[in-house]
Parts: sequence; structure tokens; C-alpha cells
Amino acid sequence: MQDDDLTITSGGFDIAGWTDVRVTWGIERLPSDFSIGMTELYPGEFDRLELPPGAACQVRLGQDPVVTGYVDHYIPSMSAGDHSVHVSGRSKCSDLIDCAAEWPGGQLSNQTVLGIAQRLAAVYGPAVNGVAEGIPVATDVSDLPVLPQANLMLGESAFDIIDRMARFSAVLAYDLPDGSLFLSRAGTRRAASGFVGGANVERAYIDFSTDQIYSDYNAYIQSVDTFTDLGQGGNQIHTVRDLNCKRHRALVIISEGGGLGNDVAIKRAEWEAARRFGRSRVVRLTVDSWRDSAGALWEPNTLVPVHLPKLKFSAESMLISEVTFLKNSFSGTTAEITLMAPEAFLPQPINLTPLYGELLQGGF
Repeated sequence: MQDDDLTITSGGFDIAGWTDVRVTWGIERLPSDFSIGMTELYPGEFDRLELPPGAACQVRLGQDPVVTGYVDHYIPSMSAGDHSVHVSGRSKCSDLIDCAAEWPGGQLSNQTVLGIAQRLAAVYGPAVNGVAEGIPVATDVSDLPVLPQANLMLGESAFDIIDRMARFSAVLAYDLPDGSLFLSRAGTRRAASGFVGGANVERAYIDFSTDQIYSDYNAYIQSVDTFTDLGQGGNQIHTVRDLNCKRHRALVIISEGGGLGNDVAIKRAEWEAARRFGRSRVVRLTVDSWRDSAGALWEPNTLVPVHLPKLKFSAESMLISEVTFLKNSFSGTTAEITLMAPEAFLPQPINLTPLYGELLQGGF
């Protein structure tokens, strides 16, 4: 099998020959998804083709899995001279997005985001002997904080909760090709090769921006200072300056309240400066292959060098945030890649436990 063939396996059958292919996978999107199609070359070719909505499936590029999940839509169509089939679906983690969270009692106590995500994800998937197989959840982060207590709101999806806890824990939550959920931080693993204008890059553009960058990020305790006649000294707790901003532009961050709220506001100011600068250079490329020089698929959360002389841009370490694998009769086999600096993917600090912070600091 050629490396640029897509195969979907479902119900024990491998189905190949797809002529219109799109598979998208990224660290800021959940779930991964695919959209594929083919046209009947001779009458009766589709008679045994069956991919009913809801069917479990795995999508592979060559021998590499990219999406493990379910068929969402099966769309056969016909006209006077054409008969075609279009299929789309998402990874197992789609249930975390679509479904209301299930947690008896609605209260989380003394859990890390890993424990919370594992319990929330355990109810999904086909039942084996009356027990759901669950969606696996793993992490490569060893210093996850313990959340003392939090309450769930009726109607929240499982991912609403996981995403909130992930930000508290400073991790990203995204899915892997086997359909599992992975909790991680901006990656340090490097691809075997990168992207070079005039070599493997067919098209490229870079969005250089300054409209979201500020010179001063000021963290304050409260939004109304009742002692303004004495100055801001008692209200302002921290300032982060970004020398990349060439004129005075100030942003104010208000503490989220509670004993840990001030600490979170300080972290938030630092995060705003780093993340906004990281997102001030967004590189989007179309490359002529799905794979790097070692034959591995381009993978999100991987560092690569980028050299685009015609755009006067060069960087030794850009992080792949999203990959879309494409194949059609117009452009052949290509991959669309989005890259940013690693700092762009720092999760936003939030204060989930203001009362607990007061108790720690003797506020009650």
C-alpha cells in the first residue's frame, strides 16, 4: 500500500480507493475529524459498500492510524451520469464534546485533571458485558495539581469540565490517533525535518501582527480603587512589560478573587504577554507530502524548523498546532500546516478555588 492511500476500517472491512480526502488533527481542536469521498467507476461498485452512521471506524494513512472513532454522516448521491459517496466522522472524543457530563453527586473532591477526565470519559463507548469500554485518558505531565473541590453545572459537557480543569493545571487537552484523550504541554519532540521554501513548501503565508500586543500588562486586586487619592500602590500587584511593543499600550488584568486570586492574576499577566507574542506570528503552509524526511506523518505538538527566504522568515523551532491531510484530483496529495511559537500554547491560568485560597492564607 502506498503511503498516500487512505483506508477506513469498519465492521471488519477495509475500504480504500477514496479520491477526495481530508483529515484534520490539532492540539487546539477536539475532536479530530475526517471527510472522504469516492465516485463509482462502474455500475454496482458500491453495492457492498456500507458505512452506517454511528459505526465504529478507524482511518489510516498508509499504515498509520490518524482517527479512531465513529462515522457521523454517510451521504450517497446520484445524478444522470454520476454516483458518489461521501463519509464524514470524528474521533471517540466527540462524545466528550456532544454529551452532558455524568458525575454522581455533581461534586469533585481532591482530584487531578487526569482523575477527573478518566472518570468522565469512562462512561462512553460501546458496552462490553454491560460496561462501557470508556475513552482512555493519559498524560505525560507529572506535576498535576490536586483540585480540592469543584461543583459541576447541569448541562455542561464532559469537555467543558475537562477544559476548565486543564487550564487550572496548565495543560492542553487533545486527542490521539487511537481515539484517546491526551493531557500535555507544548511539546519538545522534534520532527526529522522541517519546511523549506523552494523545497517542500508549495504555498505559504505569515500573519505578522501587533494589534493584540501590549507594552504593559498590569495585574490589579480589584477594578475599583477606593483609595485613589493615595495612588495605585495598594491595588496594583504586578506588571509585566513586553519590549516587543514599540509604543505605550496598557492592559489591565483583575484578580479573580480569593487568596489565590492575586497569584493567579500575576500568572495571568505573565501568560498574556507570552501567549500574545507567540500568536503575533502565525505561519500557514501547504506542503507536498504528508510525511517528514523519516517517513513519519506530520504531527501536532511537534517542533520543526521553518525557512522561508522569500518571506524573509526563518525560525529553528516552530510548533505544529494543526495538520490537515488532503488529497483530491485538483491538487494531489498535500498537507496544510499551521505553526506558531511554543509560547502561543500556554494554557490560561484560572482560579477555580477562591474560598480554598482564603482558607490556606488564614482568611477565615
